[in-house]
Amino acid sequence: MSLRDTLKRLFAPSLQRGEERSLQKFQQLIGYQFRDESLLRTSLTHRSYSHSRGTDEPCNERLEFLGDSVLGLLIAEQLYRDHPEMQEGQLTQTKALLVNESTLADIGQNMKLNYYVRLAPEEERSGGRDRPSIIADALESVIGAVFLDGGLDAARDLVLRLIYTHREEIISDASRRNFKGELLELIQGRGDGLPRYDVVSEEGPDHEKVFCVEVYIGGAKFGTGSGLSKKEAEQKAAAVALERYMSFSE
Repeated sequence: MSLRDTLKRLFAPSLQRGEERSLQKFQQLIGYQFRDESLLRTSLTHRSYSHSRGTDEPCNERLEFLGDSVLGLLIAEQLYRDHPEMQEGQLTQTKALLVNESTLADIGQNMKLNYYVRLAPEEERSGGRDRPSIIADALESVIGAVFLDGGLDAARDLVLRLIYTHREEIISDASRRNFKGELLELIQGRGDGLPRYDVVSEEGPDHEKVFCVEVYIGGAKFGTGSGLSKKEAEQKAAAVALERYMSFSE
């Protein structure tokens, strides 16, 4: 037996106990106790970790896919119930602010989720533990895991506590973000050209005119926004497009 294998056998029990304590602490943090802890373990496993160990242990990508849909449904449902005054466009724009990568990464970092994600050493060294995409994906994966383990009501409780209750703060912070700039940087980074913003309508008297703007990427419409100025409408359209473009191009 090699020295490496011997050391792995010696330290495996203590590492396993440490991981179990970490999982228990995380469940206390999110206020949910898993019946099947393997779901939680998978939700916190980045693909780099699985690849580095050379095993068939699943990573969190499938749970992220599921969690993304569950999160979108629950946020949409709650906005629909709480805001009967909102039209479809406003609901879409508000939902985009609450479920985009930046919002989820901020929430995940604030709750120290990134310290529980299992990463390969090389991913850790390259700054992966603080990478917004990894943190946001892990949060969606946890939501997916809770949904599978406890059903929609358990997932709803988690989403409302972790995300929806902070909606006013999230929306306020979003007003200071440059969504057009973020969208442009992302599109150019992926070689998809430039976004196009079209004013499709102007309604109301001059002193309170409402502009409606659509944003196109590669000829396809990715978002619509409305506001009391073209700039405001473009920013809201870009926020919607940013979420959709990231989901589309993953």
